[in-house]
Amino acid sequence: MPVRAYAGDAGYDLTAAEEVVLAPGGRVAVGTGIAVAIPDGYAGLILPRSGLATRFGISLVNAPGLVDSGYRGELKIPLINHDREDAFEVKVGMRIAQLVLIRTVEARFVAVERLGESADGRGEEGFGSSGE
Repeated sequence: MPVRAYAGDAGYDLTAAEEVVLAPGGRVAVGTGIAVAIPDGYAGLILPRSGLATRFGISLVNAPGLVDSGYRGELKIPLINHDREDAFEVKVGMRIAQLVLIRTVEARFVAVERLGESADGRGEEGFGSSGE
């Protein structure tokens, strides 16, 4: 079952249900052996574990992954090995990702000719607009 490492943690650790060897630069979807029923109005985000990323170069191909409330299949974690030289062994029971539950809202989209100004005056400035 997904568990939090510490009280108050946002993420619930997901563990591998199978052994896999990830070659350098390789990708694989690793089964967790669990399925979840996320309530309507919520979604699950699958996030990488920082320890695997910093120590071994292991991350998620599509971080974050999205689990919609209607999905009922097994949670599979799409791992990628960013290390260029060393393979990585995934063992059964190894913590490989985190599940964070978030509230969602239903939006109504409206086509307009022009958007109003933002409160902070940023406008269309995006990447790097707040400095280094």
